[in-house]
Amino acid sequence: MKTIFDKLHRFFNGNWQLAVLDLKKGLWRLDPHIDKIPYLKAHNAKGRHIFMQPLDQPHYLLVDDLNWITVKRHHKLPDNAWKPGRMVVETSPHNLQVWIRSSHPLSLEQKRFLLKMLQSDPGADPNNRFGRCPGFRNRKDRHQSPDGKYPLCKLIWIDWLSVAHIPLHILQHPTTFSPNLSHPPRGGVCLQTPPSRCLYQQSGESETDFSYVLALARKGYPDHIIRSLIIEQRTSWQNHLGEIRKNAYINRTIAKARKIINQA
Repeated sequence: MKTIFDKLHRFFNGNWQLAVLDLKKGLWRLDPHIDKIPYLKAHNAKGRHIFMQPLDQPHYLLVDDLNWITVKRHHKLPDNAWKPGRMVVETSPHNLQVWIRSSHPLSLEQKRFLLKMLQSDPGADPNNRFGRCPGFRNRKDRHQSPDGKYPLCKLIWIDWLSVAHIPLHILQHPTTFSPNLSHPPRGGVCLQTPPSRCLYQQSGESETDFSYVLALARKGYPDHIIRSLIIEQRTSWQNHLGEIRKNAYINRTIAKARKIINQA
């Protein structure tokens, strides 16, 4: 259990809390210190629910009540690797919650729009939302087995080293985009109209840029549009500081992609 707490602490950047829910007495919050584990286990054994919540809520989104088909469709890459910035918790057999750590803050309106796209439980509003804490039992009556046992909430996957890059143009104009996320070729939480860089995520920034530029060029986008999309959507330019170096890098990347297309 201590290992799980350590992982959660990293995913939430050390800024999170736990809560105990008694359906008759209400909910009370407490700090997520490992010394509280015996206290939490005792309450869980008495039928109470154990939840967790990030305190930096604008940077976290909880997608609730998912099956494995939906999780694989929206939160995994074609090679079956997990998309960045995810934490996946199995709250009961074949029922999952996915936390997404965003690279930029999200408003409640933006979260509600994304949750519709990601097929979250429509009754699970993102305002002040708690998720089930892995390592404790799901004490809902409907999950009780014939022998009186309750399912353990399991930590399936957690990635505290990266974040999900959600393109701002999607969130600024949500009504202009289709909510179908069924077949994204690569990357984070995004749509394909227009194509977004996060759909083509590779192991590094340059590899991602090239994969994205190649896809845009094949779709017929002109160089000036490709350039603006890269500048808008790439968040880290540490290896190409300054406008001259940045422009030279983008020009080389576009030229390389054009050469491959022309030779095909």
